[in-house]
Amino acid sequence: MSLKENIENEIKQAMLSKDKDRLRALRAIKSLILLEETKGSDKAITEAEEMQILTKAAKQRRDSIEIFEKQNRKDLASLEVAELNVINEFLPKQLTEEELEAALREIIQETGAAGPGDMGKVMGVATKKLAGKADGKAISAKVKALLS
Repeated sequence: MSLKENIENEIKQAMLSKDKDRLRALRAIKSLILLEETKGSDKAITEAEEMQILTKAAKQRRDSIEIFEKQNRKDLASLEVAELNVINEFLPKQLTEEELEAALREIIQETGAAGPGDMGKVMGVATKKLAGKADGKAISAKVKALLS
């Protein structure tokens, strides 16, 4: 079952249970998917593109939460937290700090990176392999630490 079909089923369930927060988040995800489908060619979007959409939406929610909390807008932050929780249900499980480090050590070994000058080479491979499983900032910081 594709992400779009899964989202549509979840929307029906949210409507039946009258869960407004969940319904709003699911509709936002469906909207992003439909926008991506109409943007390009007439072929369906791939699973990797679906994960990119969800990752981007989750990042936007995290950034919004941070801004709202700085501005002391707990009401708006709580809405974003609710949407982020729904989005996270459809994302793959995030890697722990140890799992991320182990995966990056393996990638560094594969690419033969020796120092900070090889960071671009490692990041190219790491962002593709770990897409959706780890935040780009976390990957970058860990790669920088491992190559130093």
